[in-house]
Amino acid sequence: MFAVSYVMVLASSFAFTGCKQEPGAKAPSPVAVEVAAVVPKPIRLSDEFNGRVASINSVEVRARVTGYVDKVAYREGDSVKQGDLLFIIDPRPYREALESAKASLERERAAAAFAGIQSKRAQALNDSKAISLEEYQNRDSDLSQSTARVHEAEAAVATAELNLSFTEVRSPVDGRTSRAQLTRGNLAQADQTVLTTVVSQDPLYVYFDCDEQSYLRFQERAHRGNGVSSANPVHVALANETGFPHVGRIDFLDNEVNPSTGTIRARVILPNPDHLLTPGLYARVQLESTSTVQALLVDDKAILTDQNQQYVYVVGPGNVAQRKDVVTGGMADGLRLIRSGLASGDRVVVSGLQQIYFPGAPITPKDVAMASLTASSTSTLAQEASK
Repeated sequence: MFAVSYVMVLASSFAFTGCKQEPGAKAPSPVAVEVAAVVPKPIRLSDEFNGRVASINSVEVRARVTGYVDKVAYREGDSVKQGDLLFIIDPRPYREALESAKASLERERAAAAFAGIQSKRAQALNDSKAISLEEYQNRDSDLSQSTARVHEAEAAVATAELNLSFTEVRSPVDGRTSRAQLTRGNLAQADQTVLTTVVSQDPLYVYFDCDEQSYLRFQERAHRGNGVSSANPVHVALANETGFPHVGRIDFLDNEVNPSTGTIRARVILPNPDHLLTPGLYARVQLESTSTVQALLVDDKAILTDQNQQYVYVVGPGNVAQRKDVVTGGMADGLRLIRSGLASGDRVVVSGLQQIYFPGAPITPKDVAMASLTASSTSTLAQEASK
């Protein structure tokens, strides 16, 4: 035990002796580095969420009359307008039914006209007491029944005309068609057979789930009168896009938070005039506040990590590299937010860090502009949704 302790003490002595700079040893030469002054910059706070693109109208086009498909009148996958012809169901049975209904209507109208003549004659005879009251009432009843049969025949003609019109299946909305589920010669059952689907393309919806903390944070800003509301723009990007090139607005917010997931469903309405967006695509949604805060931003390359601690080198007194531990936040305009650890005016080493081997190393600083700090007057800070 004593031998082990002696060895440890001896090793420590050697290590201490090795770390001491011998008298007369040459001081390390200053290394050339680039530094940039940290300045406050106004930023807008924002949160990002994952969502899905959805169509406003998604319609299953069904046959409304039973019959055999006579023609597929559209090209699969094409964009169509409301009222464009999609399918033709064999119209011959329905055309014949219409002609039969019209013939029945003519017959009933003739019978009603004769009943009217009989009723007028009975009225004249009743005035002169030439017929009984019962006979007069029977003639009047015949007229009423004939008039009712005319109305019934007119309704039958209208139904036949409607069924005949249903043999031409037209698009109920503007949108893009899917493939034809039935081809020529196949039987379509009324109100059952799906012929194709049409989904609208402009505008579109983007649904996303906002976490509870973000929802409360933005609700608090809204109550202060400077937060996110349905009138504020919402920025959206697809999986292969950088930044958030699409701009929409929130038009729906659910009426309760899901207690199982701690999220609330929200919906963005998004213009899609070029039809670049397709329902079902993954999307990133950025909610941006209208309020601004002053923040310190630095180049992300200037931040180093020592185990779990992040730090930067700044120009210390006498042009030496001084270490400062920092707490970082999200990104804004390609720069990293510094929550604590730096002050306005600190000159941070942004290039040449690999030549600084220890805190206090002499440096020759060259002042440069912090990247992107002058790109715009106000930046947007994308925060993690959990913060």
